[in-house]
Amino acid sequence: MIFVTGGTGLLGSHLLFDLVNSGRPVRAIKRATSDTAMVLKVFSYYVSNPGDLASKIEWVDADLLDHGAMEDAMEGITEIYHCGAVVSFYPKDHKAMLKVNIEGTANLVNQAIDHKVSKFCYVSSVATLAKAENNGLSTEETYWIPSKRNTVYSISKYGAEREIWRGMEEGLNAMIINPSVILGPGFWQDNSGLFRLVWEGLRYYTRGVNGYVDVRDITRAMISLMDGNHFGERYICSADNLSYRDFFGLIAKHMGKPAPSVNVPPAMTSIAWRIEAARAFITGSTPEVTREMATTTSQVYKYSSEKLCNELQFQFRPMEDSIREICGFYLKDMNGGGTNMPQ
Repeated sequence: MIFVTGGTGLLGSHLLFDLVNSGRPVRAIKRATSDTAMVLKVFSYYVSNPGDLASKIEWVDADLLDHGAMEDAMEGITEIYHCGAVVSFYPKDHKAMLKVNIEGTANLVNQAIDHKVSKFCYVSSVATLAKAENNGLSTEETYWIPSKRNTVYSISKYGAEREIWRGMEEGLNAMIINPSVILGPGFWQDNSGLFRLVWEGLRYYTRGVNGYVDVRDITRAMISLMDGNHFGERYICSADNLSYRDFFGLIAKHMGKPAPSVNVPPAMTSIAWRIEAARAFITGSTPEVTREMATTTSQVYKYSSEKLCNELQFQFRPMEDSIREICGFYLKDMNGGGTNMPQ
């Protein structure tokens, strides 16, 4: 039996689709208050019978920090895909993010060892890697450097990775995959919100560069790594490095919208997050721009997936093809239509 955390999210729901679509038995955890409707929505993008396929998932209400519930949920499990995490750049979420991402991972590692789980795949992030010098390519050996400039999210994922490495030292067959910015359909208000922003008329872009990858490529890589027993290693999973201007321009192209045309220099983003912080403090609302967001989008981050490609003979989808397909999903959703596009 395969165990999946984070199954109601963008990556987890796509992983669940790939697993059950290939006939593998799957148990997934969710909070008691979580809704699985988005899982069904994601399935509907790829098959005409999403309900039949989704019914094959065994859902269990459990929290990563609940030792008792996790103990029960782990019964009979042989493989784990750990996709669950809190992702946020908002200060109000920092404490919970550190606790869930680090302590929750530690608990799952301990459970895996106790239950003699044979395989464990942890979904980390390129946020745990250092920025390469001279705008070069970061690799698996561009090691994380403690710094006040690190986001709390990167600190939480680095702490979680340490728990995975600790588990490996204790005999756990585990691997780590480090995706860049994940692109996929359905979660238009959060994970996939970049597409919504362009549709709504995004005018601005920063000078930054980042790595991007189709969610379907990540799940395909994860399953291939697990099936191939690539333990004791980490793998960057990033299809392409694009400037924000080019990235938003591709979305605009395939949505029939004007491309963002106003460059926002770093000095202006620094002013913007301070103004937003003041506005949010006065109104008691959530800031639209935070210091971490402003800093990240002004930097150049480039990643190499050479290790993954060489070991698996892996080929990524061309980034424009991914963006075009996701834009197609978005447009059909906006028009109230269903979609069944091939993978």
